[in-house]
Amino acid sequence: MWGWEQLYFNVKDGYLEAIVRGHKSGLLSVPDYNNLTQCEALDDIKLNLVRQQQQPPTATDYGAYLANEASPLFTSTIVDRCTRKLVDDWNMMRCQADEKLAKFLDFCTYGHMIDNVVLIVTGTLHERDVQELLDKCHPLGMFDSIATLAVAQNMRELYRLVLVDTPLAPYFSENLTHEDLDEMNIEIMRNTLYKAYLDDFAAYCTQLGGTTAEVMTDLLAFEADRRALNITLNSIGTELTRDDRKKLYSNFGLLYPHGHNELSIAEDFDQIRAAMEKVPAYASLFNKLGYGESQMLDKLLYEEEVKRCAACYEQQFHYGVFYSYMKLREQEIRNIMWVSECVAQDQKSRVNDGIVFLF
Repeated sequence: MWGWEQLYFNVKDGYLEAIVRGHKSGLLSVPDYNNLTQCEALDDIKLNLVRQQQQPPTATDYGAYLANEASPLFTSTIVDRCTRKLVDDWNMMRCQADEKLAKFLDFCTYGHMIDNVVLIVTGTLHERDVQELLDKCHPLGMFDSIATLAVAQNMRELYRLVLVDTPLAPYFSENLTHEDLDEMNIEIMRNTLYKAYLDDFAAYCTQLGGTTAEVMTDLLAFEADRRALNITLNSIGTELTRDDRKKLYSNFGLLYPHGHNELSIAEDFDQIRAAMEKVPAYASLFNKLGYGESQMLDKLLYEEEVKRCAACYEQQFHYGVFYSYMKLREQEIRNIMWVSECVAQDQKSRVNDGIVFLF
């Protein structure tokens, strides 16, 4: 199918590609963020999202979702309504997608399913109310039997009682243990599932071929490398052995396999940095990071992800734009949450520290 997408792509997927490219034009711009950072209260943020500062004023994509919210507003309310916009867009596209695109869109949501499973299991371990946990779950990662996750005591029960009928079943069935679900095992479970999920997603994109394979290989490789970096950072000083750490890394990416070998034996941030800088794509990223500024790493990684996602819109006739739209919209929601929290907590001096501009 390489090079022939333009002949066949629009027959089944042209309409939805046009829709998702239209959604991209509704993302907030730098002037919009400048207006948000000047707000003095959450009601002002709502007003800016409901009406853009243009002549004549027009509503942002969030206008219809926030217009009827009464005061007093909370950050959680704003974030929930903005997330609802993403969910509605995604569900509409999913309903109209053909078989291949529908499976691709489902793959994009499996990460949210894994996060929801971990959230419910961790919350149950700390004796939190199940309904409270369900309210915190991401809507794109919900499935029918999610509330019954609270009854499981180990991963085998989790699979047998709940997850056997979900899309996550293949990832669980390969990684079952009888160990009790304590905090350490839950994090290992999360990263093991993500590894299986990313490997499966990458294989499906390769199977699709064409520009989709080219674009998604780059985006998923970055996601796999970022997870390898975060696993290494979070496992320093823990009981996780080097071999166990290496088992959690995905089987592809720019760091695979030599970078993984170095990360698995890294014992501090400087050693991690040395391993990452051997990959040219990440050397430039770490050059922006001064020594002793590891806390800024997350923002730099988000900025790199946004740059890659925005760049994939330069090509046509591929599914990568759907994945990129989800990532860009989720980053925008994180930006809005950061600005809202800074305003609510009277920390406006820090408001620009956490914003990752999309364009």
